[in-house]
Amino acid sequence: MKVLVVGGGGREHALAWKLAQSPRVRELHAAPGNAGIARIATCHPVAATDLPGQVRLARELGVDLVVVGPDDPLALGLVDLLQAEGIRAFGPTRAAARLEASKSFAKEVMRAAGVPTADYAVFTDYAAALAYVRARGGEVVVKADGLALGKGVFVCASVAEAEAALRALMVDRTFGAAGAKVVIEDRLTGPECSVLALCDGEDFVAFPAIQDHKRLGEGDTGPNTGGMGTYTPVPGYTAAVAREVAERILAPTLAAMRERGHPFRGCLFAGLMLTADGPKVLEFNARFGDPEAQVALPMLDMDLLDLMEAAIEGGLRGVRLRWRPGAAACVVAASAGYPGAYEKGKVIRGLDEAEAWGALVFHAGTARQGDQVVTAGGRVLGVVGRGPDLRAALGQAYRALEAIHFEGIYYRRDIGWRAL
Repeated sequence: MKVLVVGGGGREHALAWKLAQSPRVRELHAAPGNAGIARIATCHPVAATDLPGQVRLARELGVDLVVVGPDDPLALGLVDLLQAEGIRAFGPTRAAARLEASKSFAKEVMRAAGVPTADYAVFTDYAAALAYVRARGGEVVVKADGLALGKGVFVCASVAEAEAALRALMVDRTFGAAGAKVVIEDRLTGPECSVLALCDGEDFVAFPAIQDHKRLGEGDTGPNTGGMGTYTPVPGYTAAVAREVAERILAPTLAAMRERGHPFRGCLFAGLMLTADGPKVLEFNARFGDPEAQVALPMLDMDLLDLMEAAIEGGLRGVRLRWRPGAAACVVAASAGYPGAYEKGKVIRGLDEAEAWGALVFHAGTARQGDQVVTAGGRVLGVVGRGPDLRAALGQAYRALEAIHFEGIYYRRDIGWRAL
């Protein structure tokens, strides 16, 4: 088969890396790809959000499957356009991707389906939103309704913080139109985790839980980011909790989307909080997480292409996922200034040495400049270690990171601190 991976981040490198292991993949392409993906696939300079360009590329290449990695092209309807051309694609349609593209829509679905989540209110009027957070005492979570690169969520501990979040979203339009509508939720307490589930519209198979680290700084301080590191499995995510997530969250959500005429096929990402009252949904994403995919896929002991085809064709019933023993941990190396302004074009050294430690190095924001690899994004690399337990996996990742250098490199040194 010829396969095209849409996107150019760490998630797409992990997807391409896993798909390249399938004996059924004859040609692997990526658009736009990055310097790491270019080592295992043919890259094409077509932006992920250039929908006509992606469809044209898929048609010209004669691909058998397109795997859409990022949220933006899914929300814009790339899968719909590919299907209209008779090209098979892995990922939800535009209508199904609204579970991520509109937080208020996801809340409506959850409320109708009885899925446990935080109480909330939706606002398009700034004054009304201000009055609401003041009445709630400020201990709320303020979210941009639309897509904001994983940074449109503000966990507030005071009225002043909540007001600042509303001002940034609704007045300053820090995230553009995504903040024109906001969702304000009650704060939940408990450990967070993420669950990825491959879905065929009716049935699903879920990965073991993954722990993300959204904050920039050690001890979970500083601004929200797209994710600074992950690990799996998660202590405390027992078989009983997994059953509850399957029965009370994943199954009812898929049923609700089916009833609305928009069955969800692809990867459903449930961001959860394990509260004293059981697991509750913080948010849904409509694709593999980044950097969640970077630890989930190396632990999957199956052909990803087979699973994706089963999801497309409605063939997941009865499928049991196989996992490698042990643990995996990913540490993200970012550019100085991320998640704010940052410089590009910094030469990256030590990649081969890092891989010599046995680590996997997934490129997130890189480009090739002559014979050198340089930085080209905020999150630059995801360095993944594996081992018999989390401590060993983290040890491998951090040893590998010591070999990597670029000007302004920053990474958290406490990934996995909760579990350890």
